[in-house]
Amino acid sequence: MTLALLGLHLAVTGVLLPRLLAGSARLQARPALGAALWLALMASFTVALVLAGHHAVEPAAHEPAGLLGLLGPIGLLPRLETTGPVLPHTHDWWLLAAAGAVLAALVAAVGVRAGRARRRHRAVLDVVAVRERRWGALVLEHAHPTVYCLPGRRSRVVLSRGALRLLDERQLAAAVAHEHGHIRGRHHLFRLPADTFALLFGPLPLARLGRSEVALLLEMAADDAALAKVSRGELASALCALATSGAAPGGTLAVASTGVLARVRRLARPGSGRRRRPVWWLGLLTLPALPYLLACAPHP
Repeated sequence: MTLALLGLHLAVTGVLLPRLLAGSARLQARPALGAALWLALMASFTVALVLAGHHAVEPAAHEPAGLLGLLGPIGLLPRLETTGPVLPHTHDWWLLAAAGAVLAALVAAVGVRAGRARRRHRAVLDVVAVRERRWGALVLEHAHPTVYCLPGRRSRVVLSRGALRLLDERQLAAAVAHEHGHIRGRHHLFRLPADTFALLFGPLPLARLGRSEVALLLEMAADDAALAKVSRGELASALCALATSGAAPGGTLAVASTGVLARVRRLARPGSGRRRRPVWWLGLLTLPALPYLLACAPHP
């Protein structure tokens, strides 16, 4: 029963929900919440996978009733008779801790690699770029129009000379405000677990779609931050003008590098960026614990 429940959870979180949620207008209306949901699904899938592997090796290590065992005492299901231990064994906690440590190490490794790329690029910029006080940015002598940021503790916003020629003042203000939204929101940190999950699970829909959706939703969150200073039309026109600027350097976040068409369509819709509801964030915090409730919930 336990393995069946965990297998169902893996199928739902790893395959079904990603296909249903990809491109969701509801999540795009609240992009920070949407990105957090994708990361919570990845965490929940990982916990379920670890528990499923453990139960396959040691099927008697836990009370097998799991969530079903919680339904018996309140009369929703007949009470299940069990002979196994009520509480999980101590070494089960060590298993989860070890799995968490391995995943944290992988996330850190991906972060270190991205951080090195940013430091190398920052060192080059500090030599060849010129600081423009008016925009609070570095100007790179390059004809190709591009606007991007180097996130982190020593963050930089970078404008190419081509972007200064292409965009008017309000469009430049919109692009720079977008990049500052990335920096203030520390969006590069939210991309790390999604990138690591995609590295581990490759073609799994949750990995493949989750990585791209998190990147898109974080761009939309930065768009919302920019709207505090510029209009929707100004930001949309800046995105369209920079849409052909190409890929940004490694470790950076560029204003027009991801999902420009979807973002422009979103900016054209009234009411995007609604107020936050704390109860939804509370639900996201409990999602990673659901596999443990399915597999190991104690009951009398």
